[in-house]
Amino acid sequence: MSRMKHRDGSLANSKSKGSSTKGQIKMKIKQNSINENFTGNKRRKRIIISLGFLAVFIFAIVLFVNHYVQEVGQKYITAAESVQGGDAILVLGARVYANGNVSLMLNDRLTTGYELYKKGKAKKIIVSGDHGRKDYDEVNTMKSFLMEKGVPSEDIFMDHAGFSTYESLYRARDIFQVKKVIITSQEYHLMRAVFIARELGLEAYGVAADKHIYHGAMLKSELREIAARNKDFLTAKIFKPLPKYLGEVIPVTGDGRATDDK
Repeated sequence: MSRMKHRDGSLANSKSKGSSTKGQIKMKIKQNSINENFTGNKRRKRIIISLGFLAVFIFAIVLFVNHYVQEVGQKYITAAESVQGGDAILVLGARVYANGNVSLMLNDRLTTGYELYKKGKAKKIIVSGDHGRKDYDEVNTMKSFLMEKGVPSEDIFMDHAGFSTYESLYRARDIFQVKKVIITSQEYHLMRAVFIARELGLEAYGVAADKHIYHGAMLKSELREIAARNKDFLTAKIFKPLPKYLGEVIPVTGDGRATDDK
């Protein structure tokens, strides 16, 4: 009987110890899980903070470059009356319509270019824009606008491959052999254009063509311009790539009808 009691007691103690061991294992697993979750949360938090700092750093660089391009360009923007004379007036393209009309922004750029021409600030006008498709032609529309105001065809040069502001300035220098240029566009865009021209070695001045308030267009244009200033800072200051098209030299001292395609 005593042996049976002893055996039963041993079994009970063994079960108790086994139960205790299982409990400890479960506690350890639970603790490890808590520790892993805590470590994972700390790691995620560090990643989020690092990404936040990186985003702030990039945003600061974008704003700095934007301000730098504006500041450099603004120094050379002046009134039509006081701007120095140049080899040519460069009118940068903008939207035209299928019916032959120009957008309000482009109307103001062309009008400003015409006024500079009439003041004798340059003897030639270059109209630079997108003519990459048969069904879309900024430059012939721009030339027609100026001719209707009385500018002779021979004084208007068309840059059919001005697909970007950078390309328009590069081609003004290399195709039309311009050294001193008066650029006209809206001021938000003009600052970048003058910056690019100066980086390409042109003696460039700008005359703003802000003759109207452009409802609904300016906020979108201003936001897009921040990205464009950063892109062209790298393009004009560092990389300086060739335009998509160059071609034969057509000196602006010659006859603008050499650029006619109709």
